[in-house]
Amino acid sequence: MDATTTDVAARMPAPAVREKEANAVPGILAFLIGLLVIAIGALLVVVGVAPDEGPNVPVVITGVLVLTGGGIAMRGLFTVAPGEARVLQFLGRYIGTVRQDGLRWANPFSTRVKVSTRIRNHETATLKVNDADGNPIEIAAVVVWQVDDTARAMFEVDDFVRFVGIQTETAVRHIATSYPYDNHDETGLSLRENADEITETLSLEIAARVQAAGVKVIESRLTHLAYSPEIAQAMLQRQQAGAVVAARTRIVEGAVGMVQLALARLAEEDVVELDEERKAAMVSNLLVVLCGDRSTQPVVNAGSLYT
Repeated sequence: MDATTTDVAARMPAPAVREKEANAVPGILAFLIGLLVIAIGALLVVVGVAPDEGPNVPVVITGVLVLTGGGIAMRGLFTVAPGEARVLQFLGRYIGTVRQDGLRWANPFSTRVKVSTRIRNHETATLKVNDADGNPIEIAAVVVWQVDDTARAMFEVDDFVRFVGIQTETAVRHIATSYPYDNHDETGLSLRENADEITETLSLEIAARVQAAGVKVIESRLTHLAYSPEIAQAMLQRQQAGAVVAARTRIVEGAVGMVQLALARLAEEDVVELDEERKAAMVSNLLVVLCGDRSTQPVVNAGSLYT
């Protein structure tokens, strides 16, 4: 399945932007400096309007400007919660991502968009598709994923959550049509008997499809797999018939081994001499006893061996 995964990855365009760390400083320090600037501005305004001979206009204007600058600087404060990141843009240009939690300060004129970096689950609906043999089946899967590159998640696709959902469903459909539900004793993988290999392949394909959105796939599993109702009964009878044949084959193999062992022990112990005809009769009787699905009724021969 590596070739398929490579083909999927090759069809995805190269990312135009990648995540980088933003120039952000600790928020506590910026908050204290901002308070100090606002306090200085307020003091200047008070001093400027206090004299009896009239307000000192230059001082008042300076105080207002300082107050305004302090207020603008305080707009640069923001908080980052654990499991979240903030994507920063300035005049439409991506300037970096802040992942460190706590109170932070960055360019007050930048926009800050919150992106969750927590681990998420996406469970597909039960899909009805045809397997590699053309049989209609029902299949569903769950994928565990996480945003790995916030810049690509924000700017490479319109909605990365919806993108993951659609690409996951596409990958599940592709996997379901690439393998038969049951290989019926033929060589090759099947959805029912090779769950570990199939889920590993599914994870690789989903990862290749969603890497353009900066998403990392942690794990994926099939949560539902069954034949469609219209053929489920027929397929169940086929499976039951196969199980009966397999059981009968095992019984016959064991019975033949027991007959061979019995004949060999009789010959070694020199219990009785049997010609080919009597050996054939004995083999027939033993096979009937060992392979029959009903209890046998013994027949006691009161005469000689050849009577």
